[in-house]
Amino acid sequence: MSLSERARAGLRDMPSNAAWLLSRAIKPAEAVGNAAESATASARDRGREVTAAVLDAAPVGGDSVDVRMRRAREAAEQARDAEEQAVEAAQESKERSDHARRVSERGRARMNEVDRETTRRVKQRVAEAEKAANEAVQRARRDAEAEADEQRQAARAEIAAELDDAQRDADEARERAEELVADATAKLAEARRLADEATQAARTAAEKAHRQAQELADEAEQQAGDAEARIEAAERLRKDTEATAKTTARELKRTPPNGGLDSYRKPELVELASSVGIEGPTTMTKAQLVDAIAKASRTR
Repeated sequence: MSLSERARAGLRDMPSNAAWLLSRAIKPAEAVGNAAESATASARDRGREVTAAVLDAAPVGGDSVDVRMRRAREAAEQARDAEEQAVEAAQESKERSDHARRVSERGRARMNEVDRETTRRVKQRVAEAEKAANEAVQRARRDAEAEADEQRQAARAEIAAELDDAQRDADEARERAEELVADATAKLAEARRLADEATQAARTAAEKAHRQAQELADEAEQQAGDAEARIEAAERLRKDTEATAKTTARELKRTPPNGGLDSYRKPELVELASSVGIEGPTTMTKAQLVDAIAKASRTR
């Protein structure tokens, strides 16, 4: 009974013992990877099965002690087998964990090496790119400076040519100006001479014109006196003509000669019409003259 109890107690505690072995064999920090976890789970499941088998073999009914002891031994053997399997699984798990750790360390080392190599390559490529860029910048600067020098030289040459042309034009213009100034000076002297001659001629002409004007004034004054005399004579003639016309009109009104104006000839009628102040008698017919004279005599 004591052996059975001890076997039962040992079998009951075996899953925890297997877990203890696993915890001793594998550190929690190093238990990485699917293989270690699978082995640990398998050992625990096997321990649970052995425990159930031992519990089933424990005396609960009227079986004999031999049967129970045989069952206990079988169960103990199964437990030992399970424990050995658990230990083997734990060892395998530890080995795999160590392998996983070594793989991880190699991976970390490789990553470090890769990081160093990639960093070195990046720095190298950056340095090469910077060098190439600097060389490209230097080449571009040299090309730009060469092009700028060419452009400056071309501009200097063009400016020099333009300056030469401008200087030549200026010299030609100055020469033309000097020639024009000389010509203008000569013409001005000639103009001054001609002006002096013209002034003298004008002075002479003015004196002559003054004399002529005086003569013309004297003549005009004489003609004015003659005109006044003619005007006075014309006025006297007008008055005489008007008196004659009045007399003629009175005579015509009083006793028309030979039966009336129709007996006059046209020249006589024209003279008579002029004497009584009828305008345009020469363009009138005889009948028009007779009628105009009759009207004039009636009016008067």
